[in-house]
Amino acid sequence: MEPFLAHPFDSDRLHEECGVFGAIGVADASNFVALGLHALQHRGQEAGGIVAHDAEQGFNSAHRFGYVRDNFTKAEVMATLPGPLAIGHVRYSTAGTKAATAIRDVQPFFGEFSMGGCAIAHNGNITNAAALRRELIERGSIFQSSSDSECIIHLMARSIQRNIPERMKDALRRVEGAFSVIAMTRTKLIGVRDPLGVRPLVLGKIGDEGFCLASETCALDIIGADFVREIEPGEMVVISKGEVESSRPFGPSTGRFCIFEHVYFSRPDSIIGGRSVYETRRQIGVELAREAPIEADLVCPVPDSGTPAAIGFAQESGIPYGMGIIRNQYMGRTFIEPTEQIRNMGVRLKLNVNRSLIAGKRVVLVDDSVVRGTTSRKIKDMILDAGAAEVHFRIASPPTAWPCFYGVDTPDRDKLLAAQMTPDEMRDWIGVDSLAFVSLDGLYRAVGEAEGRNAKCPQHCDACFSGDYPVAPFDQLERGFRMKPGSETAGKLAAE
Repeated sequence: MEPFLAHPFDSDRLHEECGVFGAIGVADASNFVALGLHALQHRGQEAGGIVAHDAEQGFNSAHRFGYVRDNFTKAEVMATLPGPLAIGHVRYSTAGTKAATAIRDVQPFFGEFSMGGCAIAHNGNITNAAALRRELIERGSIFQSSSDSECIIHLMARSIQRNIPERMKDALRRVEGAFSVIAMTRTKLIGVRDPLGVRPLVLGKIGDEGFCLASETCALDIIGADFVREIEPGEMVVISKGEVESSRPFGPSTGRFCIFEHVYFSRPDSIIGGRSVYETRRQIGVELAREAPIEADLVCPVPDSGTPAAIGFAQESGIPYGMGIIRNQYMGRTFIEPTEQIRNMGVRLKLNVNRSLIAGKRVVLVDDSVVRGTTSRKIKDMILDAGAAEVHFRIASPPTAWPCFYGVDTPDRDKLLAAQMTPDEMRDWIGVDSLAFVSLDGLYRAVGEAEGRNAKCPQHCDACFSGDYPVAPFDQLERGFRMKPGSETAGKLAAE
């Protein structure tokens, strides 16, 4: 199968890098993993993989391009993955990288050590991967993929610790950046979050003796698992024989969870920090209506990510809510033809305007973000073509002015509209009657921080909005990236 090709509509969106899922203590664990990955498909649609272990057959793996439903629902594939222990991964390549062109780039990765085999799957980005890779190659390591995640396997191989969990601790202490890692040995399922807990990871219970680890709680729901708790920032859990052992390999840590998980990445039916993602997004819409009121006839979401915020905006403002834009839910990869005519259709292949609802109305469009702005312009044109009297944009996140280096596919800074223009200039360039973003404090209030953002010690990672990177992007700095002057991390680097 050919590598996944994104639709033109998706090229103006931010994308998560991947999702992970693991299960232990259940018959045919790979089936549970396949279902979990299906629930996490929104986190990565380019490729997926599963590694399983069976006492008689040992480790077995399957790696495929494309959707989970097209690969890991086939009996002949799943029959090759027996055993009570398995982990899996869905992938989306990050900024600056090409789509996977070799199956060896698809996780989970596997390594055979003196004490047995180990497979790992990683959600996030290692910000010192280039330096680690150079060091490891100089010392004789031979890399099989282009992924930064493979550094972890090689660091584990060089550790002198006597068991795999301790080797993993050694390896991850050398790693900078964001990582939620799940791993498996012949008898253990392991989960680790980086000291800041930038990327998510949760623990679930399957029946009486089984456990699972997942990027989001929605993946627990699909297999009927009970949510136990979130893996804490800087925590490692080792699960075997129906027991969960916890340790803190990095010492005390303070969480800086990615705030954009609340805005866009996580599924609305997931729970983060005890809060419904749907309710948080609805509350963002409430904050938007308070901060940027407007006289209008209709509040319309840009599907599907803008829907909860649009509902909140409509409820708070009193303006009627309506589905003025309809998404074609069956716009799959097999329909996309590489012809100029199809490419020029752009977003119209995926979205269509409900003309009878839009005509003559002053319309408020609610979307989750503005990245390059090209899609916003096309949607505005569609609404005006349908006869709207006015078009107003309300955005359920602050301006995205800085790239993410922690596992999110973000354009370079010079491609981000908010890095090049003021909000008023963005309004004129998009061509709408008004444009407003929720404030950073408003976003923090929506996620449960009543006093807003603590400027001295932010409660979340919000670097894509603020330019305050909690972990220095070392590889990007080597390439000439300039951090925001006066930011905390920039100050620390200057002091060093």
